[in-house]
Amino acid sequence: MKQGGEPIRVAVVDDQELFRRGLTMLLGVEDDIEVVGEAGDGGEAVRLVERLAPDVVLMDVRMPDVDGLEATRRIVASGSPARVIVLTTYDVDDSVYAALRAGASGFMLKDVRPAELAEAVRVVARGDALLAPSVTRRLLDRFADALPGPADAAPPDLDELTEREVEVLRLVAQALTNAEIAEQLVVSEATVKTHVSSVLRKLGLRDRVQAAVLAYEVGLVRPRSP
Repeated sequence: MKQGGEPIRVAVVDDQELFRRGLTMLLGVEDDIEVVGEAGDGGEAVRLVERLAPDVVLMDVRMPDVDGLEATRRIVASGSPARVIVLTTYDVDDSVYAALRAGASGFMLKDVRPAELAEAVRVVARGDALLAPSVTRRLLDRFADALPGPADAAPPDLDELTEREVEVLRLVAQALTNAEIAEQLVVSEATVKTHVSSVLRKLGLRDRVQAAVLAYEVGLVRPRSP
């Protein structure tokens, strides 16, 4: 349940009606989750988010007309607090990376188990990013060639970060968990959480997935050799 005992409001977006209905039924049995609407394409999804203000959007990538990537960009650009989980048939492909750059908070495979789907909704609704460390590493390593170097784009002002915050950002980009970062820096997990929150706030980022992508893009961390 969200604060105040209200259920998490979810929108389901997919061009296949049978799949949409299946997700709606799966989530409908959860006491703390409410599916408030469905959409069959990205354009409809953007309008639905504006009208119903869901907390989480389950977004298919490949749809006719407006696809999930463009819909995610529009939702994020609108300033909506809705968090987007990208749904894909493939484990790690270029559309997943593009979706994360567009502002998605994570991704899941379409064959996800019902319990995992419900927990994913809860994780993202809390404001956390939905990417396992191993997936983050593979994702960023695989698409390293698509990442611009520091000279290709205007980097954010990392000077606003303290030395410790830069260090935390570098470790986040290596897909370490808070517990792993705490162990490496010999501090408490609570301290790490405080640093991560400060980094996100100062750099205007939504979650640690965007922080990891940014760190690679500005050259703070470079991908490993194959």
